[in-house]
Amino acid sequence: MSKITGKTTLGDALKVKDAGKVLNDFNTPCMHCPMAQYEMNQLTLEDICKTYGLDLKKMLEKLNASEGKNK
Repeated sequence: MSKITGKTTLGDALKVKDAGKVLNDFNTPCMHCPMAQYEMNQLTLEDICKTYGLDLKKMLEKLNASEGKNK
């Protein structure tokens, strides 16, 4: 997968090994929300962070560092 950005959907981000752990570390509510299961391919990381006041920059740094370990 190419670099994860704010425009990356939750569904695509979760394809990266350890992404679920990183998102849980940020207390991303979408990980446990039943509606998110239906919106995985539409919700972007940017939208999630804006909605819940999460730090997008730090989240992306950790997600991309995690993805880099898997190459």
